[in-house]
Amino acid sequence: MNTREVFERAINAGEVRTDYLADDVVIEWPFAAGGPRRIEGRAAFAAMAGPARAALPFRLDEMVIDVVHETADPAVIVVEYHLGGTHSATGERRSSALIAVIRVAGDRITHWREYQDTLAIAQAMTGS
Repeated sequence: MNTREVFERAINAGEVRTDYLADDVVIEWPFAAGGPRRIEGRAAFAAMAGPARAALPFRLDEMVIDVVHETADPAVIVVEYHLGGTHSATGERRSSALIAVIRVAGDRITHWREYQDTLAIAQAMTGS
């Protein structure tokens, strides 16, 4: 699989399938507000992601890849995508744009750096 194919298989309606993450994956959110900015290891990510998702006031049910940019390094892509979901209390649909830099070795993601639209995420969290 190429880097894009690994990324596409690793995501499902906004949920990361951990079987496509390397054991020693590094996942970063440089502009994250109120949460971790870096997680090291597949097990650590899985331990954080499940409870974090369960605590969200909305249900993620859409993940759309808008553009995939190939780079000079075939192991690295830059992905523009957005997540969509429904706020539990209001039933309103919300979405947030994201950009990620993904590095793959073999058929596993080894580094995922995600840049989030923190304002859209904050609005989705409050339902306002």
